[in-house]
Amino acid sequence: MEALVHWFSQNLSQYISPEGAVFIISMIPLLELRGGLLAASLLKISAAKAIPLCIVGNIIPIPFILLFIRQIFKVLKKTKLFWGLVMKLEDRAMRKSDQVKKYEFWGLMLFVGIPLPGTGAWTGSLIASLLEIDIKKSSLAIFCGIIMATVIMYIVSYGLVGNLVH
Repeated sequence: MEALVHWFSQNLSQYISPEGAVFIISMIPLLELRGGLLAASLLKISAAKAIPLCIVGNIIPIPFILLFIRQIFKVLKKTKLFWGLVMKLEDRAMRKSDQVKKYEFWGLMLFVGIPLPGTGAWTGSLIASLLEIDIKKSSLAIFCGIIMATVIMYIVSYGLVGNLVH
């Protein structure tokens, strides 16, 4: 994460504010809110500013994934170029779906909310869509998971990491 913050400082800081970078990081798969809050802490952005930026940035892609990813994957599977990638993404998501399948709302919320590698709102939304979980139920579970991840990552970013680097 420090490398990302350093890269931002060296290359993008003249074009985008630190807050804009945190917002964008929060939208990126794999990094999401977790990476956004860590970056905000390292960029010395207050938690009061960073938390809403990260939550909104993490939420923006979710409705699109829930509503359209199956149709997009269906179209992409028809091309040689993207078939393998789509199959890999679907397979990866479905391998992580057991707890979500079993407990639906609570499983999805915990999957999104517990910050472990390969979990988060993007993958949770993909799993919910592939399992055809009701969109209202999955949206609420993902939102609750994002709030849970926010609390955990606030403690990590501004408590543990913040005390180490400040």
